[in-house]
Amino acid sequence: MSKQRAGLFIAFEGGDGAGKSTQAARLAEALESRGHTVLRTREPGGTPIGEKLRSLVLDHGHGHIDAHTEALIFAASRAAHATQVIRPALERGEIVLTDRYIDSSVAYQGAGRGLGEDAVRSLNEWATSGLQPHLTVLLDVDPAVGRRRRTAGEAAEDRLESEADDFHTRIRDAFLELARSRPESYLVLPAHHAVGELAEQILERVEILLAAHHAVPADVPVHAPSVGGHP
Repeated sequence: MSKQRAGLFIAFEGGDGAGKSTQAARLAEALESRGHTVLRTREPGGTPIGEKLRSLVLDHGHGHIDAHTEALIFAASRAAHATQVIRPALERGEIVLTDRYIDSSVAYQGAGRGLGEDAVRSLNEWATSGLQPHLTVLLDVDPAVGRRRRTAGEAAEDRLESEADDFHTRIRDAFLELARSRPESYLVLPAHHAVGELAEQILERVEILLAAHHAVPADVPVHAPSVGGHP
């Protein structure tokens, strides 16, 4: 009997205000209209414990959270997310779209907080048992533009969003360096382009990825890339 084909794992990354949630929603709608089963999720969060940790680390009012504690909270949330949500969905053959994954910790805590990108990456690879996306969509946003988007209307910034612009500049640089290190695994797009234009480019890349994914014989199990590379 042929083994069920493994699913596809796509992460959306970028600075705060880049439009990740919007593009993930557009992609999910397009894929579902083509008959695919799609799971949309987010980090931190995605599980009951993850949502509690999200509130703890992002909401104001919990007192000072040092950089190491912050990194560990994100890793703990991600461990539950990978084990309880992402892997089971991939094993069911679904397409998983996550708003943030390991790259966010590498950028925010590794570069932004100065903990070291290699150290933070290793921690999160251990937490997820090496589960990596097949594709990372990086929406590149200028920190000033991101802040204007975040504070439009009555929106309030969370604990990380409210950090100074130089913090967000370090994060942007880290994201771009991650993409440069493995260009075949990334789709980098300017976040200021029109929403519809970005959605079309993302769907086009994902359709190419799906075609290649489906070209693998059904009796050959497909796994997400193993530990050792960047998301």
